[in-house]
Amino acid sequence: MSEFGPIETVSVVIPVFNEEDSLPALLERTQAACAKLTQDYEIILVDDGSSDASATLITAAAEAAGSHVVAILLNRNYGQHSAIMAGFKSANGDLIVTLDADLQNPPEEIPNLVKAAEQGYDVVGTIRMNRQDSLFRKTASKLINLVIRKTTGRVMSDYGCMLRAYRRPIVEAMLSCRERSTFIPILANMFARRVIEVPVQHNERKFGTSKYGLMQLINLMYDLITCLTTTPLRILSIFGSLLAAGGFVLALLLIVLRFLLGAGWGAEGVFMLFSLLFIFIGAQFVGMGLLGEYIGRIYQDVRARPRYFIHKIIGQQRFSNNHKDQA
Repeated sequence: MSEFGPIETVSVVIPVFNEEDSLPALLERTQAACAKLTQDYEIILVDDGSSDASATLITAAAEAAGSHVVAILLNRNYGQHSAIMAGFKSANGDLIVTLDADLQNPPEEIPNLVKAAEQGYDVVGTIRMNRQDSLFRKTASKLINLVIRKTTGRVMSDYGCMLRAYRRPIVEAMLSCRERSTFIPILANMFARRVIEVPVQHNERKFGTSKYGLMQLINLMYDLITCLTTTPLRILSIFGSLLAAGGFVLALLLIVLRFLLGAGWGAEGVFMLFSLLFIFIGAQFVGMGLLGEYIGRIYQDVRARPRYFIHKIIGQQRFSNNHKDQA
């Protein structure tokens, strides 16, 4: 058993953004899966500023008699991880399970995650088996997972799967963090003592389209690098020092060759100088871009604006949380 005590209540947090087609099946399957639990449960659906009928559907589900659903409506789109943090803030369970709304990760896996957490684990991660995504998404995911492992030193196979379970103290620790950019699986692992990964099924997306295109994945990569470590700045300093040293040596070599071989040889090396100039300019732009990313995040943190703004909460809380004043 975990040092955090037994699991008596479970909260399921699901961010929703333009998922009106999948919501009826999501609600039915999630409630059926949770009904198999021996613990009392609540299902928290966070509408992340959807422009379709998603907010109406989850509001109706929360208002139904005897419903286990709590609907949280954000005033606009803040992103998946901010929506999950809004759900964490309202969750009351001893164990909090996160799940995507697109049904690629089946809700039927929820009892398996609860059983794994009952074995004494603080965080239960998942590995998507027979992943039903495009080659591009799989390749990008492998690259992101590699960057995370190298940066954090925590070896996990699949950081991209949002079907995960967190014990209450881990969630409270994450809520206490004030940075604006938050990648929840990594942040949770920084506080967890015992972590496990369990295999889960992965289905082909039947409703809607993925919210992660090329630009979103690029933004995610920059978010991960700049919110996890200052190593890129260190690498940039080393790279800049090597370029400066190489440029100085090359300048001496060109002067020596100019005197040894004459002015004609120097004229023939003009294009090489231009190529070197472009390399240095490119390195400077890369450096300025990285510095801009860090400075931008400092600016966001200094402004201290909230990660999200909750417009409305609909639904009755199933149980009270006695851990709110801890952590």
